[in-house]
Amino acid sequence: MKIVIRGTVQGVGFRPTVYRVATALGLKGYVLNKGSNVEIGIHEDEKKDVFLNSLVKHLPSLAAIDEIEVKDDPIRGYADFEIITSSEGEKTSVTPVDTAICEECARELVDGDNRRYLYPFINCTSCGARFSVIMNVPYDRANTSMRDFTMCEKCLGEYTNPRDRRFHAQTISCPRCGPKYTLYGQKGEVLDERNPIETFARLVDDGALALAKSWGGMHLICTFDQANRLRKLYGRPAKPFAVMFRDLNAIERYLELNEREEKLLTSAHRPIMLLDKRLSSDSDSDDLSAISPGLGTVGAYLPYSGLHHVLFRYLSSEGIIMTSANISGEPMVIRNEDAFNLNVDYFLVHNRTIVNRIDDSVLRCYEGGTFFLRRSRGFVPTSLKVLYKDRILSLGAGENVSTSISKEGNLYATQHIGNTYHYPTVEFLASGTERLMNLLGLTMADFDAIGVDLHPRYSTRRYGKKLSEEFSIELVEVQHHWAHAASLMLDRAVDEVVALALDGTGYGVDGKAWGGEILQSRYYSFERVGSLEEIPLIGGEMAIKDPRRLVFAIFSLLGKDTPTAQLVGEQEANVMEKLLKKAPKTSSFGRVLDALSSYLGICQRMTYDGEPAMKLERYLAEGEPTYEFETQVARADRKIVLTLPLFDQLAEYRISTEKDKADIAYSFVYALIKEMVEIAAEACNATGIPSIGITGGVSYDVPIVRMAEALVKEKGLRFLTHDRIPNGDGGISVGQNAIIGHLRNRSYG
Repeated sequence: MKIVIRGTVQGVGFRPTVYRVATALGLKGYVLNKGSNVEIGIHEDEKKDVFLNSLVKHLPSLAAIDEIEVKDDPIRGYADFEIITSSEGEKTSVTPVDTAICEECARELVDGDNRRYLYPFINCTSCGARFSVIMNVPYDRANTSMRDFTMCEKCLGEYTNPRDRRFHAQTISCPRCGPKYTLYGQKGEVLDERNPIETFARLVDDGALALAKSWGGMHLICTFDQANRLRKLYGRPAKPFAVMFRDLNAIERYLELNEREEKLLTSAHRPIMLLDKRLSSDSDSDDLSAISPGLGTVGAYLPYSGLHHVLFRYLSSEGIIMTSANISGEPMVIRNEDAFNLNVDYFLVHNRTIVNRIDDSVLRCYEGGTFFLRRSRGFVPTSLKVLYKDRILSLGAGENVSTSISKEGNLYATQHIGNTYHYPTVEFLASGTERLMNLLGLTMADFDAIGVDLHPRYSTRRYGKKLSEEFSIELVEVQHHWAHAASLMLDRAVDEVVALALDGTGYGVDGKAWGGEILQSRYYSFERVGSLEEIPLIGGEMAIKDPRRLVFAIFSLLGKDTPTAQLVGEQEANVMEKLLKKAPKTSSFGRVLDALSSYLGICQRMTYDGEPAMKLERYLAEGEPTYEFETQVARADRKIVLTLPLFDQLAEYRISTEKDKADIAYSFVYALIKEMVEIAAEACNATGIPSIGITGGVSYDVPIVRMAEALVKEKGLRFLTHDRIPNGDGGISVGQNAIIGHLRNRSYG
């Protein structure tokens, strides 16, 4: 008989495991990669159950079985059990994710007697680069960028030995036959080929700003004391940098760390984790002041590749800045020739092609759940189960974009793409989507529908419209915040929710900028039962970059002197006054937070996405509800929580200390959230919906989520947060896909 196994079964040591289990049972037959699945043929059908039970028991750590199909299809001609040549077949799943090198490889790496001693490309069937190197399935060496490197006799011996840990490890190599690193200087001159990593480490310790090529992209690297130089050279005056630490002990000297965060940090995924800075006097957190200015958190991660382990063997530093190497707004660099265009002192690059660009994933823990700020390396590509079979391509919004593809009841999202306001990112959007389509065996002609955002100026919308017209595919527009709500519903496996959809701005069905919404949501429809009051955006997008304009607009409407008078000159104020009359308006919760941050003197300019609100979060975390703010609600086609009266009340309080700022900020935001939860609870009671959820970019703000959770539970309702799908715009394409799939499923039965 034949057995077809679907799931994460390629590139994880699955065939070698099948071989070992089968030979231990004395079975005759074969195993091969076929398409994206594994096919097994055995003569002894009476041993099928014993074989499958043993296989599941001995499943490789990275493998996951989604489906087992047994076919009564006799096989002949096998005197023993063999791993045979892979073949084309159906593509129902994709290759496994890149994972950190395993403990056994890490031990070999520092064993002076091992032939892979300090070899940065060490890996086995259980670990290493996967998605970043694959071009197509089946997952065989010929379909990866390792095809450029011919195995030496010793590697080939391991590869063909059933008892070896590297039996059929497709990316197997060693210093004799594999990729290698070279260190270059600023002018492209070769500085070191014999000990490039050791020399690189010394230069970094001495204060160099350098670049290193990893598995799925390149990183800018320097010591903590060089942070301001890095900021100046790359125009990142305040954006937080990620930090790679030597080990957990080093992290704990700087940052708070709980058991769940430690588990994620040390997992095979090795994400960047947002961790709270230590406040105790004996910590070293002050050394991180230039890493994330004005924030209470730092993005930290541990070594995951052989390069990182070797690098820290030579570094004296306990931690280094390790942030994506890219020109502002553009995707991370992956080609050596492009790296040399960046302004650094030294370049440590290898000669293996990066097939799929993949940024480091960024996570934050909340209670028992996980907030994905960026879902990429270590988590992509994986699938979510959906209840529709349609083949839908959904393209997300404008910022922090990922695209999603559904096929035969599975939903796949691409790696993090980025902000599509720059043409190179749009190119990455197209290439990343095409690569995922290829791995799934799809062409554009196979799709039933394309999902896009309502915003008329989004590049993703233009791209979707172009594809729709070229291939005659139905184009479906999905409102931004409904997509947020749907992504939360799919994440938490519910069919309905009253969602607090809180973010910066998203295009509403009325053509206005939404962002502080209470949506009664199902997959087939939504109702806007409440929102925040609209406030003017003086100069449109300029008001997002300059939150003083928000404060000026709010206090002008209140008929009061603006608190930003000391920051705004008379001429500038006159211009703002004229622009105010025709300024677009928004109900955005994010803009309210920006205005509050500016009013309190916390942040007056946005130099990176979300900066004013992010800097306000530290105050919310430290604040208490000691000030009184009385909310008012207006009634129209929905309930509208008025924000101007809250700013009016805000002006009555004197602010003398940082503690005053924290308590006022907390009290102000708590009043808003409390009123929004009240409206959401009324909608739940009227409809029988048992859950209130929170989604959108603001839902990364832990103090705000805690406020909402406590208030929802006081109402006796279930509170939902994200766990597997990004809270922010990285989850929009997933929500779009789920909505379109359910609408089509309902329409066509």
